[in-house]
Amino acid sequence: MKTLKVILLAVVVFAAATFKVNAQSEGKTTLNQVLTHYFEVKNALVSGSATDANAKAGALLAAIGEVKPASLADDQQKAWTAYADKLSFDARHISENKDIAHQREHFASLSKNMYDLFKALKVNDVAVYQQYCPMKKASWLSESSAVKNPYYGSAMLTCGKTTETLSPIK
Repeated sequence: MKTLKVILLAVVVFAAATFKVNAQSEGKTTLNQVLTHYFEVKNALVSGSATDANAKAGALLAAIGEVKPASLADDQQKAWTAYADKLSFDARHISENKDIAHQREHFASLSKNMYDLFKALKVNDVAVYQQYCPMKKASWLSESSAVKNPYYGSAMLTCGKTTETLSPIK
């Protein structure tokens, strides 16, 4: 009987650990979807399409809403809680506005908060390049090392430089 209790306890502990690992994996996947949607907003601004930026920001806002803090490790929950409302605020403003200049203003704030969040979380599946525009005095994140400036689009497409790289976390 004692052996059976030990076996049952081991099964329960194993199941709980497996559940926590699966939940954290789900959390990492959801966070990387937020990052992917951010890149889509950035690419829409690079191309100069306020309409696309509007739609992509709506998708980003939805992805932010899909993140379940309970699926994150404790330190990640704290970071997510600190930035989720800020990300939602800027994504909402970009999604509700068709003035590209206004969208780009909110994108600067969105980018700063995304960088701070993903630097703290350490969950990005792909390399993330922080790039800086000296004319705008603002940074953005890119999935590519090639500079394509979302603040000025085709007017100053390659203005900027890579200032940091967040290596992929596997």
